[in-house]
Amino acid sequence: MANNVNSHPPLTVEHLSMRYHHKPVLTDVSFQIPEGKSIAIVGPNGAGKSTLLKGIMGLEKTIEGQVKFFGESLDKKRLSTAYVPQREEIDWDFPINVMDVVLMGRHGHLKLWQRPSEIDRQIAEQALKDLKMWNFRDRQISQLSGGQQQRVFLARALAQQANLYLMDEPFAGVDVATEKAIIELFNKLKDQGKTIVCVHHDLNTVGEYFDWIVFINARLVAAGPAEEVLTKENLNKTYGGRLSLLNDLTEEMYRTQLNKAHDTE
Repeated sequence: MANNVNSHPPLTVEHLSMRYHHKPVLTDVSFQIPEGKSIAIVGPNGAGKSTLLKGIMGLEKTIEGQVKFFGESLDKKRLSTAYVPQREEIDWDFPINVMDVVLMGRHGHLKLWQRPSEIDRQIAEQALKDLKMWNFRDRQISQLSGGQQQRVFLARALAQQANLYLMDEPFAGVDVATEKAIIELFNKLKDQGKTIVCVHHDLNTVGEYFDWIVFINARLVAAGPAEEVLTKENLNKTYGGRLSLLNDLTEEMYRTQLNKAHDTE
């Protein structure tokens, strides 16, 4: 089911270039993503994956290029776009409980100084239940495990009721239960026609968890459906010599993709 926000793709990146301390980090990156899919941004450490996401969200300066959200600027589509940063970037000692964190996802829908309504609280409640965190609603976020903290921030994004979700390594360092909860969330969002873009580091799961892949290593290597772009050639272009340690893995991934393609014929 599509949301039909308009006829434009959820995210269009055109000729994006970024520098860090005068050193090029990303050069001339362009791609579009389809609606209602899960998309992984994949590449080696230092490839510019998180920088790309921050550049897209306007959190770090770009030196060239433009980004469109459903054909318009981020300012015009901010309510339609939710961002989940890496857990390491959050001050987990801030004195706030779980429910209040999730209600922050409703702030964009409120007028200045307006308090959350009963409907806002119901939306936050459902988001916590979807992430299996309702029983922790009164807990201080500093008292949660890493996986629980991640689920709270995903619930905050879910409460925003956006159409496009950008997440920076949501699977990093989480427990099995949280990983399962994230996958269930992805499936639910896609069933609603929502689009998810994630920085992802685990090549073992990228073909299983995501519909599309964007390979990045300072430049765009490839972008498209996982079954088309998850190839040994693109992996070698992206990871170079560092892929020699992953030969067994890439062979297994390659066989898995071939089996998937064969099963759908």
